[in-house]
Amino acid sequence: MSTLVSRSPSRLLQASDVLLLLVAMVWGTSYGVAKEALVFYPVLGFLAVRFCLTFVILLPQLRGEGRQAWAPGIPLGGVMLAIFLCETYGVLHTSASNAAFLISLCVVITPFVEWLMFDRRPDSRLLPAVALSLFGTWLLSGGVDLQFNLGDGLMLMAALLRAVLVCLTGRLTAHTQVPALALTAVQTGVIGVGCLLLGVIVLPGGLPALPTEPAFWIGTLYLVLFATLFAFFVQNYALRRSSPTRVSLLTGSEPLFGALFAALWLSEQLSVQAWIGGLLIVAATLWTSLLRR
Repeated sequence: MSTLVSRSPSRLLQASDVLLLLVAMVWGTSYGVAKEALVFYPVLGFLAVRFCLTFVILLPQLRGEGRQAWAPGIPLGGVMLAIFLCETYGVLHTSASNAAFLISLCVVITPFVEWLMFDRRPDSRLLPAVALSLFGTWLLSGGVDLQFNLGDGLMLMAALLRAVLVCLTGRLTAHTQVPALALTAVQTGVIGVGCLLLGVIVLPGGLPALPTEPAFWIGTLYLVLFATLFAFFVQNYALRRSSPTRVSLLTGSEPLFGALFAALWLSEQLSVQAWIGGLLIVAATLWTSLLRR
């Protein structure tokens, strides 16, 4: 009995690590899938469909103990609404490859957000990683011929908000037993309803009729089932078993999956300079990982 008890934390940790890497793979592909879906429907409508569908699927999770999810889920959902608006509008105005690389900067940003929120001063050896990530971003955006566009800026904002979300989730759920799926339900409900209201208010004439193209619905269902249901559940599950920085680091392979998917599926082409910049960003996340571990 004592042997089983002593080994279980290690096994749980290994399981959460593997799941987080799968999330990185799914999220990496999500930028290319979303970019294709946006050909058929506007951003606010696409997000409303994606997250309202998810909320309906998860609605039964809000019974019983799941009711505890409303308190932390509403503010976390608000942050996630801002993240997905930045990410989705960002990928609309930049390449899927750039989006995947730039969003990974949340790994380098997270220790500094932890410093502000939890008063945990980051290791001074993180400064070279910061410099490396900034240099990589500069190369990815054109180097001397800087072509930093609106989409790139929105992806950087999303990276900052992701770091805030990781830390805030850890704080709001640290001493509670809120079921992960119930928390995901509330978060997706906030995003879906928020985008629906914004679409009705902001878009001239409101949201257009739903598209009928199979490609839109196949992509949307992929994002609902894997990039949302599976990914959010794993993230909420892992945050209770690891530090916010470690969770961010374990999903640090996302940009590589995203860039490869964009190249193979969308036929996007990155220059050698852009690939070097993207790989420097990934190297910065690995640097941070080694120091924090």
